[in-house]
Amino acid sequence: MVISDIRLKRIYDPVENSDGTRVLIDRLWPRGISKERAALDAWMPEIGPSHELRKWYAHEPGRWETFRQRYREELAGREEWLEQLREAARKGPLTLLFSATDRDRNQAVVVRQFLQEDDGS
Repeated sequence: MVISDIRLKRIYDPVENSDGTRVLIDRLWPRGISKERAALDAWMPEIGPSHELRKWYAHEPGRWETFRQRYREELAGREEWLEQLREAARKGPLTLLFSATDRDRNQAVVVRQFLQEDDGS
């Protein structure tokens, strides 16, 4: 089964019924967001990039391709967590939440691509 309905959304965006299962994949809890406002089904800090990689990347656009490659290497060792995300996506819409301001270059983009390329089946 191909996993196709994986949405990406900033944690600061309004919650919508169409979000389906909402999973925060940041290693650090986002500033200014209460647990109630987040309306999460799960928080998986283990899926987020390592502290070292996150600090190195620092959301510098010129480092994006290298970040993607290094983060994919990290994700390859987190199969247990990825399988939980796959299971949620197989049941309905899955929204991966992130706090980064760049909607096109963040860890959720990499995780979605990783899940869609290798759906574990």
